[in-house]
Amino acid sequence: EGFLRSERALIQTAGRAARNVRSEVIMYADEITGSMKRAIKEMERRRNKQIEYNKKHNITPASIVKSPEEILRATSVADRITTSSKEEINIDELAKLHKEMAEAVSLMEFERAAMIRDKIKSVQRKLERTEGRKYQSKKHSGKANKAISQNS
Repeated sequence: EGFLRSERALIQTAGRAARNVRSEVIMYADEITGSMKRAIKEMERRRNKQIEYNKKHNITPASIVKSPEEILRATSVADRITTSSKEEINIDELAKLHKEMAEAVSLMEFERAAMIRDKIKSVQRKLERTEGRKYQSKKHSGKANKAISQNS
């Protein structure tokens, strides 16, 4: 039926649009294809199942609303990590990153913690290349890495 016209592709595209509260999915076609019929039927089935679950558990769907401060805080962490990668990083910086990662995990900010974990791995590789020795993660970061893996 064509590129991105399969049942699966239509469901994925519609699902992506559905993440926005004000979104609508409009399918344009000369005729309704089998894939469109199946996708519409499946989306309707899923929607009904979700509505039923929401009613049973008294859930009112709502978009996540973040304050400008929350957004700036999250992006400032990413900026700090990116900026520090351009500078010469030493062992103290690595210890600081481990501490930040553990803090992020304790605050359940798993995306931030995962970014920091990836930065730690990158720094360790750079140090290994320049100094010719292996760097092991601290014991507490193993717990942090496990929590990040389970939640990201």
